[in-house]
Amino acid sequence: MSSTTQAVAQTGSDPRARAARFGALTFVLLCLGHFTIDVSSSALSGLQPVLRERFGITLTQAGMLGGAFVFSSSLLQPLYGWLADRFRTRMFTVLSPLLASGAVALLRFAPGFYAVMALVVLAGVGIAAFHPQGTALAVRGVEHKRGRAMAVFISSGTLGFAIGPSFFAALVTAYGFEALPWSVLPGAFGSLLLWIYLPAETRAEASADRSSASWGPILQVWKPITLLFLLVFLRSTVQVTYAQMLPLYLNVERGMSLVMGNYLVSAYLLCGALGGFIGGTLADRFGGRQVILASMAGTAPCLLLFFLTEGWLSALGLCLGGLVLLFTIPVNVLMAQDLAPGQSATVSSLMMGFAWGAAGLLFVPVTGWLADRIGMHDALMLLLIFPVLGAAITMLLPKTLEEQRRM
Repeated sequence: MSSTTQAVAQTGSDPRARAARFGALTFVLLCLGHFTIDVSSSALSGLQPVLRERFGITLTQAGMLGGAFVFSSSLLQPLYGWLADRFRTRMFTVLSPLLASGAVALLRFAPGFYAVMALVVLAGVGIAAFHPQGTALAVRGVEHKRGRAMAVFISSGTLGFAIGPSFFAALVTAYGFEALPWSVLPGAFGSLLLWIYLPAETRAEASADRSSASWGPILQVWKPITLLFLLVFLRSTVQVTYAQMLPLYLNVERGMSLVMGNYLVSAYLLCGALGGFIGGTLADRFGGRQVILASMAGTAPCLLLFFLTEGWLSALGLCLGGLVLLFTIPVNVLMAQDLAPGQSATVSSLMMGFAWGAAGLLFVPVTGWLADRIGMHDALMLLLIFPVLGAAITMLLPKTLEEQRRM
């Protein structure tokens, strides 16, 4: 083997070499990309009242849009992760922000409901393509404080998702629906920076990553992985459905303006971003299992306060509910990665994308259908049974990593 080949091989296998190539600037750019992607991912929920009025969309159709979006943006993430590993191109990460924001911008020109559905699915493709590869690259070469890096990366997306509804509501309220094409700018800017600065993988790095891709280690710990997946699914049922339906609920049932309703939704989602940081800190001190249990047990009382009261007390309940519900976002991912450390990208796509998408695909349309029959208030409140069930399931999860691996 030549010295040049040896050097390339060492770059692909040495974590310190990878950290030098995928360093602080790359991490910041990936966080920026995650932020802009998730601004676009919140567009549907923020624009639901406008789309309903403009296209005469029923609550059932609103649920269908939400379900289709979640399917394309989340449920298919493992597929895009496999494609990214197969073709070894950074373009999955680079082009995704532009694709997602461009599809949202084109809603301005949609002639009817089915065109809206197609553009929503296309935006979801961009979102799904970014997350598996972006998540893997964000911690590339990081040996210490991986949990903090993961929390920052995830929270950058949560922050974008929180700001998105207010951004889109303010844009169309101030300048009309005709101004929606301007919303492409953040995604286009994010893609431009990633195209210029995101390093390409060397052949040795690609070969090293491909050789570690195996389902065997995951199957060896399938019992605790299944429990973690189920817990993410239960949490995501509330998280996804509320993110999609709350703007419409606040407008239709509570009589809030589009802007004020989305401000409250943004506050709820911002508290969720803060909850991710708090949950990660608490997990370092008390363990992931205890944080998951506290989150599942505490979510329903907080959100019941939102549904059963009015005014500032109701808003407080919603924000506290978002805070407590999302304690577990980085916790579940890191616990799964610890169980199968050599397959972190695969388990991340399962926990962050597939579980989230499966919950949304099933329960966003069902909630919309149910809301047409019993009202949005009761339909959304019924979902609070899921975190209660999650608290019971958490008790089945062993307390230590070694006990989980021996399940």
